[in-house]
Formats: sequence, C-alpha cells, structure tokens
Amino acid sequence: MYGISNCDMVKRAMAWFTKNNITFEFHDYKTSGITKDKLALWIQKAGLDIILNKRSTTWRSLPGALQKKMISEDAAIRVMVENTSLIKRPVIVSGKKILVGFDEDIFTREFLS
Repeated sequence: MYGISNCDMVKRAMAWFTKNNITFEFHDYKTSGITKDKLALWIQKAGLDIILNKRSTTWRSLPGALQKKMISEDAAIRVMVENTSLIKRPVIVSGKKILVGFDEDIFTREFLS
C-alpha cells in the first residue's frame, strides 16, 4: 500500500486490511518519496486520470500553465515526484493489479472472495 500516513482514506484502507487480517506493507511517499518508474507503471496500468489527484489543494495551487502541461505523462510524473500530494491515495499494488482509493465493496471483492 502506498500513500500518506495522515490521509483519511489511507487510514481507512489500513484499518480495513487489519480488520480482515490481511497483511500489507506501507510506503509513505510523502516521507520516502516515489520513483518516476513506479509512477509510470501505475499510469500505464491505471491511467493518468486515475493516479493524478486533480481535486487536491496541491493541484489547485499549481499555476494554470503547469496544470495544462500535465496532460503529458512525462510532465505529470515529474511534477508528482516533486509534489507527492498530487498522487491519489491509497494506491494498492496486489500482484498485477493496481487499486486506487478506498472502496470497501471493491476491497471485499478483490481480497475476500
């Protein structure tokens, strides 16, 4: 699981995994960073619109010209590496699957079925 430790959605996902006795490792990309390669893989599997958090305060604080440039995956990745709050969370990597966000129904289907 990747995310930011003080994020409510990450906390919910962690609590859900713990309640259901599912072990996980957590990577806080706010404190430990994230690689360009990892972001590129996530975008390849899930899509830029799923990974890039355009609802965040960080997104709204970016200059409009920079926001427009971020339709390019390379540009978006560069900015997300520097501003990890732009990455939606949590990001769950399970085998070849990437799940983004917390949805109890999807988690139940993916991890308990």
